[in-house]
Amino acid sequence: MDIDTPLTLLGGLTPAQFMKRHWHKKPLLVRQAIPGFEPCVGRAELVQMLSHDDVESRLIVHGPRGWTMRHGPLPRRSLPPFSQKRWTFLVQGVDLHHQGVHELLQQFRFVPDARLDDLMISYASDGGGVGPHFDHYDVFLLQAHGRRRWRIGRHKDLTLVPDVPLKLLQNFEPEQEFVLEPGDMLYLPPKWAHDGVAEGECMTWSIGFRSPQAGELARELLQGLAEEAAELVGDAVYRDPQQPAVAQAARIPAELQYFAQQALAQAQRDPRWLAMLLGEYLSTPKDNVWFDSREVRPWAPGLGVALDRRSRMLYDAQHIFLNGEGFAVAGRDARLLRRLADERALPARDCAALSVQAQAVLTEWAQAGWLHAK
Repeated sequence: MDIDTPLTLLGGLTPAQFMKRHWHKKPLLVRQAIPGFEPCVGRAELVQMLSHDDVESRLIVHGPRGWTMRHGPLPRRSLPPFSQKRWTFLVQGVDLHHQGVHELLQQFRFVPDARLDDLMISYASDGGGVGPHFDHYDVFLLQAHGRRRWRIGRHKDLTLVPDVPLKLLQNFEPEQEFVLEPGDMLYLPPKWAHDGVAEGECMTWSIGFRSPQAGELARELLQGLAEEAAELVGDAVYRDPQQPAVAQAARIPAELQYFAQQALAQAQRDPRWLAMLLGEYLSTPKDNVWFDSREVRPWAPGLGVALDRRSRMLYDAQHIFLNGEGFAVAGRDARLLRRLADERALPARDCAALSVQAQAVLTEWAQAGWLHAK
């Protein structure tokens, strides 16, 4: 993507200007970010998705007795009538299940893929919404059908309403208010409080970007290090030939504590292992994502390839990562596989230029359903 070309999607800003001025900093309202936008997925198709086991979904109702929430799968009979006010359903990861939605998501690839979470669709009856709340991640709110009124504000008081199944702000005080119509889009940085209420039936597409928490990231990396500990640290055994007799036998020797510290430090010393573990973690699909190898068209030299829309492919200076697996690459293979990751497709002439080993890997990926011959 050319990051210095002005985009209608960003209100005439270039991606470089948007990232510098707004990303993680301040909201941006864009009228007709996608002029004449008509959603490629409708209410009936979304309702059908709700009943699938591999689709993450929620039903939220704001009724006379307060807020209720139910997680999917959600059969059609479990939904209130659309004539009933103040309810909404949300479908996560629609980009994984619908090619048209996946293609729209590609317009936002001026943000690193490693930060992308998914495209969620919310469909609401009149007055429906999820209440005033804030997110820990960046989000683009694209109005797809109908109208939704958004109230937003910076918030320091993060007190939540007690005894409700949603994380609702107790003292929400909006600073700005907008009504979005189809094609309009609102970008919000993390922790900007917002409350969206449908005016009539409406559909909103939310493009969300994940922000890994330090504790979560440390846990995943340490678990990965634990699996490779023997190779990283070796089989050195603690020795204490100078250990004197002790009067307090329960006290752990300081020398043993130091030995443990050194073992852990050695495990973390090689930055290549940490880079590999990070890339594998960031490229791992969500738990409800699965690939059907029965629908695979076998790949062979002479054909091009395209990544499956569910595949997550990333890279760093030394590695390629695909769906949680990491590979060290260099030279022409590295250049071509990085192109595959960036463009999500590779023409036949580039596939033919890969080494025999890399072509064998393409065959394995195709057999797993991670990419498809074209």
